[in-house]
Parts: sequence; C-alpha cells; structure tokens
Amino acid sequence: MSNSDLIIEERSRDIGDFLVGRLLPFRKKRMVGPFIFIDHMGPSTVGPTQYLDVDQHPHMGLSTLTFLLEGEIMHRDSMGTEQRIVPGSVNWMVAGKGVTHTERTPEDLRNGSSHTIHGYQIWVALPKELEQMAPEFHHLDRSELPSWKEQNAKFVLVAGEGYGRKSPLPVHSELFMVEVKSSDTYELKINGQLDGEIGICVVAGSVQACEHQISAGNMLVSKTEDACSLTMHPDTHVFLFGGKPFPEERYIYWNWVATDKSRLEEAKERWKNKDFPQVPGDRTYVSLPG
Repeated sequence: MSNSDLIIEERSRDIGDFLVGRLLPFRKKRMVGPFIFIDHMGPSTVGPTQYLDVDQHPHMGLSTLTFLLEGEIMHRDSMGTEQRIVPGSVNWMVAGKGVTHTERTPEDLRNGSSHTIHGYQIWVALPKELEQMAPEFHHLDRSELPSWKEQNAKFVLVAGEGYGRKSPLPVHSELFMVEVKSSDTYELKINGQLDGEIGICVVAGSVQACEHQISAGNMLVSKTEDACSLTMHPDTHVFLFGGKPFPEERYIYWNWVATDKSRLEEAKERWKNKDFPQVPGDRTYVSLPG
C-alpha cells in the first residue's frame, strides 16, 4: 500500500505506564521496536462501480506486512509474485534495495457487487546491514500461524516470537505481532511474555489501562517492558506489536525508509528515471509526491 500522505493526527497523551495516540507514528513515539508505520485501512466499501486499484509504486529499506480483517486483495510485485490476500493470512514483502507492487480487487470480485475492505498495512524497518538486501516475498495462510486459547481470549502469533511461541514467518529482526480477541472480560498479561518495546492497537471494543478506558482506533505504547495490568472488555480485539529497537535513527520519505538520508535522495532519482524494477505486464506509475 502506498503511503501517499504521511500525515498522522498529532494527538497523544500520557496515562501513566502508557502513551496513547492515533496509530503510528505519533508525536511522542515515532517507532515501536522496528515497527515504523501502521495504517488502518477502512472499513470501507468498494464497488459496484469503483474497486481497489493501487497502481505500481515502490518500497525500499523496509518490509510490508498486510493483514486483512475483511475483504480480499490481489498483490502483484516486481519479483513476479501474484498472491491473493484473504482475511487472517499474512503477506510479507521484504523490499530491501527496491521493489514495486500493485494492490487491486481480484478480477472475479469485479462483478458489479460491493465488498468491504478492512485491515492493516504495516511497515517494519530493516536492520541497517540489510537495508540493501535482495527483495523477498512470503505468504502464510492463517492455518500456518500459531494459535491458542487462554480463558476468554483467543491468540494468534502473526509474526516473530512471543508467549513462548514462534511464527514461521521469516523476519529479519527481533519482533512480535500478536492478535488477541476476548469474548468476555480478560486480564491480558504482557510482562515476561514479549521482548522489547510494546505497542497495543485497539481494533474493536476497548481496554482498561492504568484506570483509563481506551477505545477502538487508538494505540497504546508501554513506557516500560513490565507495563501495568491491561484489561480487555468483552468483544475486544487488539494487536500487540513491537520488539527490540534499532540503535540508529530512521528517516522516511514517501514509501522509503533509510538510516542515511542520501539513500532517500538516490531513490527519488531512481523513481523519476523509472529505474526501479517493474511489475511484469504492468505499466502504471504513481508519480513522486510534490
């Protein structure tokens, strides 16, 4: 997914053990572990006359993780990948030195009907020594992800390591992303279960943190690795994400991430000159912002 406008609501507040803001990055916290950007897609309706069509655009210096809650997307990239994304599966595209891709409503769903699209587009910065690695693509079905139940809550380990388990997704840094759904009130234990900085994205319902109620659409970031108790209310859905932070600062321009600003300038010229690899059979082109 293209980051056409990196404009995030600059509202954040301190509630004790947590910072609270609207998705990532926000004013008081630019990254959580290696996670540098989280975009909430929808829920929105596509069709019957206009469907999802994100034309060919580039990425560099990061991995994209697409996780859908509703709807379907066809992913095509310059590595020749063609992959249908469905709810609960994981699309993991490692951009490295440069990749382009498109995201569209699958052809068989362009039948005059309407569909809901809802999910998250997530960017994970690569370690400095791997920023220029060769691109990779990996896809896992939901059945391949570790899942378990604890009392009134269901867990899925989407990526990385946590709660004594490891996802088979081939990541390049110490991180975690865990989906948790509660059917009733549930005391979510974080301390000792996850390693590194911790973010909590409230997808639906609400949570109680340090005597504050945080509703859907907000993100919490723990100020310590042993955060105070977090209570999930009935019918609440959250993602836990984070990991070990990198020692170097990261810079973002459009869909590119780098430790060196000169790489961003080089990428601008490469894109203007159409020197990035192309999606086979696709001649669309999203112009450089500005």
